[in-house]
Amino acid sequence: MISYEFPLNERIRTLLRLEDLFTRFAYFVAKTDAHDHHAALLVLFEIVDVASRADLKSDLIQELERQKQLLEALRNNPQIAEDALESVLQEIEQTSAKLLEMVGRFGQYLRENDWLMAIKQRTSIPGGVCEFDVPSYYFWQRSSSQHRQNDLASWAAPMLAVREGLAIVLRLLRDSGKTFHYTAKAGSFQQMSGGKVFQLLKVTLDDHYLCVPEVSANKYAINVRFLHPIVGSDKSRQYDQDVEFDLAYCNL
Repeated sequence: MISYEFPLNERIRTLLRLEDLFTRFAYFVAKTDAHDHHAALLVLFEIVDVASRADLKSDLIQELERQKQLLEALRNNPQIAEDALESVLQEIEQTSAKLLEMVGRFGQYLRENDWLMAIKQRTSIPGGVCEFDVPSYYFWQRSSSQHRQNDLASWAAPMLAVREGLAIVLRLLRDSGKTFHYTAKAGSFQQMSGGKVFQLLKVTLDDHYLCVPEVSANKYAINVRFLHPIVGSDKSRQYDQDVEFDLAYCNL
């Protein structure tokens, strides 16, 4: 099976982008080659750029507080595992405290690092960080892998509270999903929304189907079209066979 997630507002779209970037950063940092650590640094710059476009810290704190109140209302519910509930509430409280400790604009400490900003500026130029462009960066890349990993970890450390916060929010969002099975006739499916607005839709189908979903949704209707995945071309055409798929509706 293969699943596709479709965020339906800008806030969830930003959280999903950051989740992907933090995952890639962790992957490259765990490697030992200098090229991997260069890739990790580029991802770190992307994280700062994406997160700076929204009042992320405030949004996460507000959402975590809202979820905390909703979860606390479930105490003493016989259908809820108390241990699991307490674990989630404790995780929310700890992460909220870390977010509140964050001072200033997200990633500001990196913007104040002239050396890193010089590298960031050079990376916007194709091939702009060769050894003759930034010798000090080349020197850093020639240092031990442990030294580079320590530096990358220290540059990312103040951001980890945001990663923890968005991980909780996205986990709760995904867990809220109600899944239904449908068939897209000739690759097309439409359902009236009845005025209900969702934050995330998840389409899951068997990977033997040679198609990819395209989703559009508003408060009136949800439309899912399945298209032939023409790799390397911007032209696509609709899949003309029936497609069985699961659709999960997620909302916090």
